[in-house]
Amino acid sequence: MSEIANGVYAGATSEMVANLLTDFLDTTREALSGLDEALCVGADLAPYRRFAFETKGAAHNFGQPLLALVSQRLEDYLSAIESAGERNVVDLHHFLDTMDDCLTGRLNGEAEPSLVVRELPARPASFDVGAVEKRDVEVVLVMLHGTQTHFVEREMQECGYRVTIVTSTIAALEQAVQARPDMIVISAVMPGLSGIDLTVALTAMPETRNIPVALITSLEPDDEQLGFVPDRVPIIRKGRSFGDDLARALSYHFLL
Repeated sequence: MSEIANGVYAGATSEMVANLLTDFLDTTREALSGLDEALCVGADLAPYRRFAFETKGAAHNFGQPLLALVSQRLEDYLSAIESAGERNVVDLHHFLDTMDDCLTGRLNGEAEPSLVVRELPARPASFDVGAVEKRDVEVVLVMLHGTQTHFVEREMQECGYRVTIVTSTIAALEQAVQARPDMIVISAVMPGLSGIDLTVALTAMPETRNIPVALITSLEPDDEQLGFVPDRVPIIRKGRSFGDDLARALSYHFLL
């Protein structure tokens, strides 16, 4: 009997799933080796983006949560760059080496995911961070890509924080459990499971209730949906007070 992801399989199905897992690990190792050898300044990043995306989903299906988490972080890193410069090549080799460690078992099932991801290169900033004091503070933004997200990301990076952007509330729930970020900033309006639902879930579950959370919204203060949000969750309102609200939220959670 074998167990992969959230399924337990027996008999012929168990054997089939075990064979598929072996094929996945072998194929992924081979692809990883080729990408690592081809990585250089100016390399086409499209194959790396495709590899990160495909590996993230397959690793999750085959019960390889750490590999899926590292793949998601690689995907997020790649979304922030247009081309591979010298610094990026070093960072991407680091990602690929970590994924290889996941595949070969050098990072075993007992490895602490939150420690592994904090050793990964941070998402690159869109500005020169040379003078910014880097801090060991991990912030996950649960937001769709756009101007607002870019503003929040920049504010966080200017504080020296490591930033990861997650565009799915379901994926963010898994990130919270595995990566244990120091803060999660959530947009109220998200496709599928809403940001408000995610906020309520994170603050209620024993596994995540101690992770600081803030909610970004354009809803009116008396909107009934906000009635579900715990009082201890700072509300960041879109508009002229956005910057001040963000600063208050960070201060409230002792991150300023």
